[in-house]
Order: sequence, then C-alpha cells, then structure tokens
Amino acid sequence: MRSTTSVRALVIGTAAVAALGGLAGVSSATPGTGVSAKLLFQKTVGDKDYVVREITIQPGGETGWHFHDGRVYGVVRSGTLTHYDDTCSVDGVYRPGESISEPNGSDYVHIGRNHGTTPMVLEVLYVNPAGAPLSRDADAPACER
Repeated sequence: MRSTTSVRALVIGTAAVAALGGLAGVSSATPGTGVSAKLLFQKTVGDKDYVVREITIQPGGETGWHFHDGRVYGVVRSGTLTHYDDTCSVDGVYRPGESISEPNGSDYVHIGRNHGTTPMVLEVLYVNPAGAPLSRDADAPACER
C-alpha cells in the first residue's frame, strides 16, 4: 500500500532522532533468505516501541511469509521490492524513493522479494506494541504450497 511523502519524513525524522540519541542493541527479527538488517534506532515511548532498520534483500532473496503486531512504514533506497499478499498476488512494486506502509495483524500475511539483479535496500520504521517482536513468522499460504 503506497503512502504519502509524510511516511518518508517520519522515517527520516526518526533516523535523525537516532543520530541525536544514540543507537540501541541488536534486533531479534528472523530473516528470510538473502536478507540482512542493520538496526539504526530503537526507543520505547509509553506503550510503543519505535524501531528504525535498514533491510537489504539480495537478488533472489525474500523476507519469508510473516506479519507484524504493529504498523510498518518504509522507503526504498535502492533496487526494487516486490510485495505479495496472502493470495500470492503482487500487491505492490516499489522502486527507489517510493514508500510502503503495511497494516498490522495476522490477517495481513505477506512476503517481500527481490526479483532484480542488484540488492534492494529498504529503510523501515516499526511502530510496535512495547516488547513485541518486529515480525512473526507465518505459514506459506495455500497458493504457495
């Protein structure tokens, strides 16, 4: 789901706060194949965790089927992200400078893939319930089995 440029401003603004406030420890997300993540910022405010990560998916790589307990906002920095919903249909193709927003909940199982020939780099802001994992693994939908 494409979002407005305010998502980009939110991600960039949160990264700026990270530069001013220091960096936190390692994240506990489970990567798919060819995926790496670098934690840029993490802070808990009230009952919410705010986490900024740079996610890289190598050519042919994928995130694995998953969902999030909180909202996710991202901006593609390089490469192309192809995003699939639980019907195995492409629900978005995102190129450099484009933003993505993902709703929360187990009813929004999805996967991100890099079908390109260069690494795809995505800067992501997670707005999660405090203490919740950044993502939860999900079984592949019937259309992929």
